[in-house]
Amino acid sequence: MPLTPRTTGSRTNSRTRKARLGIPIAAGASLALVGGVLLWSPAGEADASPAAAPAAARAGFTAVAAGDIAEQCTASSSSCKHPKTAALVKQINPSFVMTMGDNQYDDARLKDFQKYYDKTWGAFKSKTRPTPGNHESYDPAGAFKGYKSYFGSVAYPDGESYYSFDQGNWHFIALDSNKFDDDEQIDWLKDDLAANSKKCVAAYWHHPLFSSGEHGNNPVGRPVWKLLQANKAELVLNGHDHHYERFAPQNADGKADANGIVEVLGGMGGANPYDIEEVQPNSQKRLTDTFGVVKLNFTDTGFSWNLVGTDGSTKDTSPSYSCR
Repeated sequence: MPLTPRTTGSRTNSRTRKARLGIPIAAGASLALVGGVLLWSPAGEADASPAAAPAAARAGFTAVAAGDIAEQCTASSSSCKHPKTAALVKQINPSFVMTMGDNQYDDARLKDFQKYYDKTWGAFKSKTRPTPGNHESYDPAGAFKGYKSYFGSVAYPDGESYYSFDQGNWHFIALDSNKFDDDEQIDWLKDDLAANSKKCVAAYWHHPLFSSGEHGNNPVGRPVWKLLQANKAELVLNGHDHHYERFAPQNADGKADANGIVEVLGGMGGANPYDIEEVQPNSQKRLTDTFGVVKLNFTDTGFSWNLVGTDGSTKDTSPSYSCR
């Protein structure tokens, strides 16, 4: 089922008209050399592991997520990781790709996007729905200039760096955590959530509210988390810390809550790994020095995911969750 634009009914102000967009779904088998790995992806297949996934896992649609991606290196270097994580995306062939910021290092200049990111993850640009990280703000030509120039309307569908889209029974919200103190983004989020008619809600941005890594917890996301939980969101995806971590459902204050939100930290898209510093409450699994992508399995009533490593093996499997 293709992604569909959001409609807002009688809501006609500029915030509720913020870009509702569609994403084409790749089709057909392919054989390609990506990141030095020869991969074959049959039509309709969305499983990176050697064994076929259970029928329940294949139902609905599949997406891929990762943050902290393109170091300034290419496939000619055996230590370069983003060509290898891009090879996974190629094999999985998801309906769409979510990036959780710091797409290009170090200063996210346009020429670096073109030289590095574009040569690997750029293969999925048409079905990538990105968010910016702090490194996108470091561009000497102007904050976010390279990011905006490279992704264009994909990242700024209505002139803003935050937007939403639908697929199946899911509503996805891409936020700019560099601007969480921006009242306009918060007002837009309130309107977007109020206009949503889908049962299941997921959001993603760069700076995690909860992290056991070197950057640790970032309270700037607490008001957003509260808004999302009040509107029965199920899932939050983040980057920033360069490791993988999943949390049990919790509220904005870090208390275990069966009606809370599940957070997945997926900052292992290609950047140098960070250490685990202080394990946070409700953290269920942590992996560092592991590169890969989060393969998300969505149905009309719930979700689960696998962390797929660059060797093609499954490094972690989540519980299955139901939408509230």
